[in-house]
Amino acid sequence: MTKEKIEVFDSTLRDGAQAEGISFSVEDKLKIVKALDALGISYIEAGNPGSNPKDLEFFERVRGMKLVNAKLTAFGSTRRPDTPVEEDSNVQSLLEANSEVITIFGKSWDFHVTEIIKTTLDENLNMITDTISYFKSKGKEVIFDAEHFFDGYKSNAQYAMKALEAAVKGGVDWLVLCETNGGAFPDDVYNVTKTVCDKFPVKIGIHCHNDGGMAVANTIMAVKAGATQVQGTYIGFGERCGNVNLSTVIANLQLKRNYQCIPSNQLMNLTPTARFVAEVSNISLNEREPYIGNSAFAHKGGMHIDGVMKANHSFEHVNPDKVGNERRILMSEVSGKTTILSKIQKINPNIKKNSLETQEIMNCLKKLEHEGYQFEGAESSFELMIRKHLGKYKPFFQLKHYKIIGEQPSQDGDSSTAVVKLTVEGKDALTVAEGNGPVNALDKALRKALEEFYPVLKEVYLSDYKVRVVDTKKATGARVRVLIESTDGHDVWTTVGLSTDIIEASWIALVDSIEYKLLKEIEKKANIYLVEQRIN
Repeated sequence: MTKEKIEVFDSTLRDGAQAEGISFSVEDKLKIVKALDALGISYIEAGNPGSNPKDLEFFERVRGMKLVNAKLTAFGSTRRPDTPVEEDSNVQSLLEANSEVITIFGKSWDFHVTEIIKTTLDENLNMITDTISYFKSKGKEVIFDAEHFFDGYKSNAQYAMKALEAAVKGGVDWLVLCETNGGAFPDDVYNVTKTVCDKFPVKIGIHCHNDGGMAVANTIMAVKAGATQVQGTYIGFGERCGNVNLSTVIANLQLKRNYQCIPSNQLMNLTPTARFVAEVSNISLNEREPYIGNSAFAHKGGMHIDGVMKANHSFEHVNPDKVGNERRILMSEVSGKTTILSKIQKINPNIKKNSLETQEIMNCLKKLEHEGYQFEGAESSFELMIRKHLGKYKPFFQLKHYKIIGEQPSQDGDSSTAVVKLTVEGKDALTVAEGNGPVNALDKALRKALEEFYPVLKEVYLSDYKVRVVDTKKATGARVRVLIESTDGHDVWTTVGLSTDIIEASWIALVDSIEYKLLKEIEKKANIYLVEQRIN
C-alpha cells in the first residue's frame, strides 16, 4: 500500500531560536540545515531576514549549499497596514533572502487585528491577499501561517475563515492553521481542521505549541483530519513551553500510522540527528523524550528486564534500532542477577549465574548503592568495578597527589589552579593548570599530564557534569554524588564518584572517565588486529 506523504516543516532555526537559552550563530544554523536536509525534512524555515543582520548573512551564505531534500523558506509578516506591498521594507527583505519558499504569517483572530496591530478587519484581509499575490507574482511558493487560528475560530469563526479565503484569493500554496497559544484540545483541533480541509481546495498544514502538553496529539489529530504538512521544531524547543516535537511526530506517523514523513532509510537517523541538533544548540536533550531520549528504551526493574530479554516487544512499543536508539539495561540493586550477569559475561563469558563472583559483585553493587552510588546512569563506572573485582583491570596511571588553589576575585575567568603529580609508565609527571573553578582546573591538569603518554585523550571532552547531595540532613558535611558525561565525538559514556568532598568525588569520576576511554581504545586495537589476522 502506498504511504500518504506528509510534508515536514522544521522551524528550529526560527521558532526554535525564540526559546529561552537558545542563540544560534550563523555557523550553527548552517550545520543544522545540513543535518535536517540529510534526514529528509521537506521544508526548513531558516529565519526572518527582515528582523536582524545575522539572518541576512545566513541567507547569503546558505545559497552556496546544495540541498538534496529540503526547501529553504524565509519567514515574515504580511505588509504593514496602509502600506503598499512594494514599499514595505520587511516584504522586500524577504525577496532579498532569495529562498525558494516564503512563509507569511498574518492575523486570523479579530481581537488581534483591532487591538494588537490596530487596523480594520477589512484592511487585514487586504494585507493578506496583497502580500501573498505579490510573492506569487515573483514565482515563489507561498505558505500562509494563520496566526492564532484556533483562538480566532473560537472567537469569530466567520472572520477566521475569511482570513483563509483572503490567502486563497492571493494564490497561496499552503494554508497552515496555527495553534499559537498551545492550549487547544485534540478533539477541537480535529473538528476545526476537518472543517477547513472540507472547505478549501488547497493544501492544509498544522502548527502547534505545547503549553497544554498536547502538541503531539493535536498535530496527529490534525493529520487525521486531513492536514498534510506538520510544522514544529526537531526536538521541541521554542517559545514558552516549546513547539511540537517533530522527532516524536515523525516516528508516530511513520511507524504507527503508515504515513511517509522522511525517507524510510533515514528513520534510523532520528536519534543521532536529535543529539546533533542538541549539541549544536548547546542544550541537554531531554533523557525521557519519546523515541530519541537516552531513557526511551532503558529498563531497570528486574521483572521488566527479564521480560524484555525474553520478548522485547512486551515492554517496548517499537524496536529502538528503528529510530537509531538503543536498549539500555540499567544497573541497580533492583536489576536482578540475570542483568548483572549479562554485564559480567561481556568481560568474562565463563562466569555463570550461580558463580561466586556473580553473587559477590551483586553484594558489592548493593553496598555501594546503599552508600549513595548510582550506576544506572553510569554504566562505565560499573564496568570498571566489575573488571577490578575480576582482576581484569590495570590502572593506566597512579596519583601521587593533587592540590587545588582558589582565587577570588578571579582573573580572566580562571578562579582556580590545580597542581597534579602522577606516575605514568614508571615516569613522574607534574602539571599545573588554571580553570573556571576547581573541577575544571583539575580536569585540565589531569589531561595535560596524560596526553603526552596517551594522545587519544585530546579528542575527549566533558559534555555534562551533575552534582547531587545524597544525605541532605548532614548539611555541608553531606556526601555528594558526581556524574560526568564524556564524549570523543562518536561515543558517549558516563561515570560516577562519591565522597563528602566534591573535589574528590569529581576526581573519582574523572579518573573513571579517562580510564574507560583508554580501556576501550585497547579493545578497539585488539579487535582491529584480530580482523587483520583473519584477512591475512
